[in-house]
Amino acid sequence: MEPLVTLVRDRIRLHQGPPSRRLAGALADLAQTGALAAGDRLPSERELAQAVGMSRGTVAAAFNALCEEGLCERRHGSGTYVTRTRSMAGLLTGAALPADLSTSVVPDPSHLAMPPLDPATLLRSPSGHGYDAMGDPRLRALLGSGDAATPGGSVLITGGAQQGIDLAARTLLRAGERVLVGDPTYVGALAAFRRAGAHAVAVDLTDPAATAAAFARHRPAAVYVVGVDNPTGAVPELRHVAELARNAGVPLVEDRTLAALVHDGAAPPEPLSRVHPHGTVTVGSLSKVLWGGLRVGWLTAPDALLARIAEVKLDSDLATSAVAQRLAAELLEHNPVGPWVAELTRRRDRFTAALADLLPDWSWTRPAGGLSVWVRLPGADGDRFAALAREEGVAVAPGSLFSPDGRHRDHLRLSFAPPPPVADQSVAALARAWARLSRP
Repeated sequence: MEPLVTLVRDRIRLHQGPPSRRLAGALADLAQTGALAAGDRLPSERELAQAVGMSRGTVAAAFNALCEEGLCERRHGSGTYVTRTRSMAGLLTGAALPADLSTSVVPDPSHLAMPPLDPATLLRSPSGHGYDAMGDPRLRALLGSGDAATPGGSVLITGGAQQGIDLAARTLLRAGERVLVGDPTYVGALAAFRRAGAHAVAVDLTDPAATAAAFARHRPAAVYVVGVDNPTGAVPELRHVAELARNAGVPLVEDRTLAALVHDGAAPPEPLSRVHPHGTVTVGSLSKVLWGGLRVGWLTAPDALLARIAEVKLDSDLATSAVAQRLAAELLEHNPVGPWVAELTRRRDRFTAALADLLPDWSWTRPAGGLSVWVRLPGADGDRFAALAREEGVAVAPGSLFSPDGRHRDHLRLSFAPPPPVADQSVAALARAWARLSRP
């Protein structure tokens, strides 16, 4: 009871709104981080009310909200229990459905040109044994020549961008420290910061005044920015964030996983490492331009910081798969990103046209990049709608996942990357689910 109450009190301070919403958000956070697991019994309303200094009615309202979300259930005569958790892992491990719009991923590798390969070439590595801590030199050279390379820095190959973000969090952050994030932002980054014990503070990073105020108020240990936003698909101007971080001596973690996927002929966003060269960790991945199943990403940083991150990675997995790296280098040389971006743009336009036709009540801003569209459901709860959509055979990502405190409940992230026939069927299924939700 006492450790749980300490965690709840700490989390309550990070949430906004009425007391019941703040308490519900704190308990949901603990379910997301694993501090509360499915099957755990929550303290009684009376016990928790006394422990956190709230009324019993406030606690009851918070429990009711969690039950309405499906995160908890009341068992007569026994108490309130956690039934499930909201997390990125849930998007990847849920039961298979005919259509999955919940994950912003390359749906399959069918768009790739396959180079002729001798399997023996995939088994060669500089060390011979394959434990090359920094990664394959050929792949590192290909990635290090890109526009996101850190001046004076080097490249560390990772097991995807998610590992890169996790390594940066474990190196830069200590338990209890704060990290500024966009609002909304990438759910996987929020998970990494929670695992590091840090508190993510949601800020409108596109607003210079709000960002400066957040620096002054929260004194962050790091700032996480996304070149092409996930989930919104926006390509924000964030130079002022890098300038503030540089002037304050605060490390910047720049996620450029989607930076190459910019539509309508626009140029990729400027790498912020050019503005804050001595304090930026740049994370990238081949998952969105080649295929996620490779699990190959990379990370660049100033040499002194990169050495610290490399030590953390060595403790984690010794080295990234040499075979995957050799294959990734071959695929990278034979697959320029332009044709894939052009195909994604066509899929975006077809998908959003279908949404406008079948779901005219929904609203969104046309995504300038990435693989997904951020839609608003007027007067509806995204978590509840996601459950209805699953019954119609479509997985969607509710907006509450993309905030440290469960905001954006009236939003969904929908991937437009699946092949057009699947996307067309998915939108029709979403329209059926919407009709059910709207039916009196």
